[in-house]
Amino acid sequence: MDDHDWLAERFQEHRPHLRAVAYRMLGSLSEADDALQEAWLRISRADAGAVENMRGWLTTVVARVSLNMLRSRRSRREDPVGVHVPEPLVSAEDGVDPEQQALLADSVGLALLVVLETLSPPERLAFVLHDIFAVPFEEIAPIVERSPEAARQLASRARRRVRAENTVPDVDVEAQREVVDAFLAAAREGNFDRLVSVLDPGVVLRADFGPGRSREVRGVDAVAGQAKFYSQLELVMKPALVNGAVGVVTMRDGRPFSVGAFTVKGGRIVEMDWLADPARVRELDLTILD
Repeated sequence: MDDHDWLAERFQEHRPHLRAVAYRMLGSLSEADDALQEAWLRISRADAGAVENMRGWLTTVVARVSLNMLRSRRSRREDPVGVHVPEPLVSAEDGVDPEQQALLADSVGLALLVVLETLSPPERLAFVLHDIFAVPFEEIAPIVERSPEAARQLASRARRRVRAENTVPDVDVEAQREVVDAFLAAAREGNFDRLVSVLDPGVVLRADFGPGRSREVRGVDAVAGQAKFYSQLELVMKPALVNGAVGVVTMRDGRPFSVGAFTVKGGRIVEMDWLADPARVRELDLTILD
C-alpha cells in the first residue's frame, strides 16, 4: 500500500466524525459533503508522514474548509435575513438511522443549529470544535488566526448565546412525544386553554418559509394563536424524530409540506423550529418515513 492509499483509508476511517464536524459548522448535509470533498483534495496533496494525531489533523483541515465556506456565504451575502432553519435530519419514530448516529451525537438538536446560525464564523468554529469536539484552544487558534486566549473568548461569547436559548430537550423521548401529541391535539380542536397548558411561558416558534419569509414568534398567546391558525390548513401529521428529538413531518395533498422539531423541557414545549421552504423541503430525503 502506497502513502496515498494509506491516507485514503485513514480519511474513510474518520469520515463519520469529519462529516459530523462539517454538519455542525454548516448546518447542511450537502454542504458538509462538499466540505469533505474539498478537504480530501487538500489532504491528498499533503505530506502526512509526520502527523502524530491523524484524527486531530483531519479535523483541523475540515474545520478550515468549513470556516472558509461560512465566510464565503457572508461575502456573497447568502446568509438570509431573519430566521434560518438548517437542514434537519429526519428519522423514523422507532429509531435513528445508523448512518445518522455520528451526526446526531453530542445533542446536536435542530434548536442548537438554529442558534449556531446566528454566530459569526469564527465564533461558530471555536464553539463547535471546543465545546462539542473537545479540541484545545491551542489548536483552534491558528485556524481562526487568533491567539489561544482570543479563541477562548470567541467560544465563550458563543456559549453565552447558546445558553440564552433552550436547546437541550428532556431525555425521555416518549415523554416528549406525549407533550407534543397533546399540543397537536389541542391545536386541531382549537382548545386554547389546553394549548397554553403545554407551552412554556417563554416559548419560541421559529418558521423558515424561504428567503425573506421567515418568522419568529415568542410568548404563549402568540404561539398558541399561530398553532390554531395552521391547524386549519388540514395538514396530515407524520410522527418522526428530527435531529434525534420528537418532531413531525406534515403532508398536504400527499406531498411533504414542512418539518417541525419540538424542544420539550420540564414537560413543556420551550421551542419549535419549522422548515417550510417548499424548495428546501423537496430536497429532503423523507423516504425513511414511508
